[in-house]
Amino acid sequence: MTPPIPLAAVIGCPVAHSRSPRLHGHWLARYGIVGHYVPLQIAPGDLEPALRLLPRIGFRGANVTIPHKEAVLALATDVTPGARRIGAANTLLFTEAGIMADNTDAYGFASNILDHRRDWQPRTVAVIGAGGAARAVLAALLDRGATEIRLTNRTPDRAHRLAEEFGPAVQSVRWEARAEMLDGCDTLVNATALGMTGKPPLDLALGALPRDAIVNDLVYAPLETPLLAAARARGNPAIDGLGMLLHQAVPGFERWFGLRPQVDRALRDAVLAP
Repeated sequence: MTPPIPLAAVIGCPVAHSRSPRLHGHWLARYGIVGHYVPLQIAPGDLEPALRLLPRIGFRGANVTIPHKEAVLALATDVTPGARRIGAANTLLFTEAGIMADNTDAYGFASNILDHRRDWQPRTVAVIGAGGAARAVLAALLDRGATEIRLTNRTPDRAHRLAEEFGPAVQSVRWEARAEMLDGCDTLVNATALGMTGKPPLDLALGALPRDAIVNDLVYAPLETPLLAAARARGNPAIDGLGMLLHQAVPGFERWFGLRPQVDRALRDAVLAP
């Protein structure tokens, strides 16, 4: 009997904007793998029956995007410590035992920076934002040894609650003090949508930030956000957010298609192609 063609998907609502099919499609073609990765728009009310159906029709797993990243945790039979800690899953593996839910965003975030600075060892870090992306960033920073994380958000209660949840190394800072909190930091991360195409820019003066501090913006549309442009203009190493998207996809592809893919310039160009 001919073995079934391996299938994987990205599920969300909406999902047409996702670059994941292009990303995984590049890897499938590059490595000569006979398989498919497709976008599936699934409404919230259809999530549970869809997850029951997909393994039965040949799907090995899926990426998960808005609005399902939290909901899938309750439907999974196995949740990894990383997904539990972050409170959301972005990668599913379908097995005979059920559904394993994982979160690879923390891995993707750290790998993106390490691609540019192999010696990166964060200690004092400023993080803007308190949403799901910020949760993954905090987890990665703590795992990399950060001892002081200054967290601010336009809605201060969210930053305060997140700081309490992640422990004493994370301190919430008033939004009005966001410029001052950059003093002495070795890394600055924007984990909000501010600066994204169609969104307001991030209003942040960089005067207090050391000039050797890494500046990372998780936004990748546009690649050069106003924050990154301002950082480069004063000499700071500046890293865009596309690499996080590319690296977070690696563990899922390996689980579904049996080969660990490479993140390189060719992949980046393929994802950015019009």
